[in-house]
Amino acid sequence: MTVRAKKHLGQHFLKDEDTAKNIANTLTEVSYDNILEIGPGMGMLTKYLLDKKAKITVMEIDRDSVAFLKEEFRNEYINLDTSANNFEIIEGDFLKQDLSTFFNNRQVAIIGNYPYNISSQIIFKAIEYREFVPELSGMFQKEVAKRIAEKEGSKVYGIISVLTQAFFDVEYLFTVPPTVFNPPPKVDSGVIRLIRKKDFSLSVDEKLFFRVVKTAFNQRRKMLRSSLKSFNLSDTLKEDTIFAMRPEQLSVNEFIKLTHKIATDVI
Repeated sequence: MTVRAKKHLGQHFLKDEDTAKNIANTLTEVSYDNILEIGPGMGMLTKYLLDKKAKITVMEIDRDSVAFLKEEFRNEYINLDTSANNFEIIEGDFLKQDLSTFFNNRQVAIIGNYPYNISSQIIFKAIEYREFVPELSGMFQKEVAKRIAEKEGSKVYGIISVLTQAFFDVEYLFTVPPTVFNPPPKVDSGVIRLIRKKDFSLSVDEKLFFRVVKTAFNQRRKMLRSSLKSFNLSDTLKEDTIFAMRPEQLSVNEFIKLTHKIATDVI
């Protein structure tokens, strides 16, 4: 049995063993109770995850792929030691899951060869449930991977860069060519790793921080005193030198300081 890649699901099946092994090894040696693979497709990455000492859950939205996985991993799946419960195949949409209740409030490391069309949404989901996600690694479109990992001062540094790096340390690991996929995508892919910071709480109001970052980058070519005018800043605050900068010039810590300035501004 084989599965035909579906364009509307953004499927590009990994076919190279070495690449799969290298991606599986991007998870650190920290002991996790749960590892979740998103979009396993035909299980090229899955078989290397099964060597890890954790419960492996694979979540796949494509019914054909789910049927293939249950056949391909029939021994592991059917002969599952229910007391250990160390492997599970689930047909479902990751973006619709409540990660707190799904894993019974336990920590889960996330990995995958992520569908290009939802990869940014996967990152934002991990940020939303960061209390339960100590680590995320895997393959993205290279452009997206670079953007997530990029630092201030770059033209590709943006909303997803700041919001991700506010809570996770991000590392770009390696580039993957189109030739290792079937069908091959038209662009290179990039593998990154996110490790949650020891202190992943913000010293400012989180909703305000998100709003400031998104509003600033929605007009990224303008100075902050113009792009953030919807916050009704006082004339005194607008004279602060930070408001003469553009959003791509600010580090994550500077965005946090900026949020604090706005929160305490007295008009």
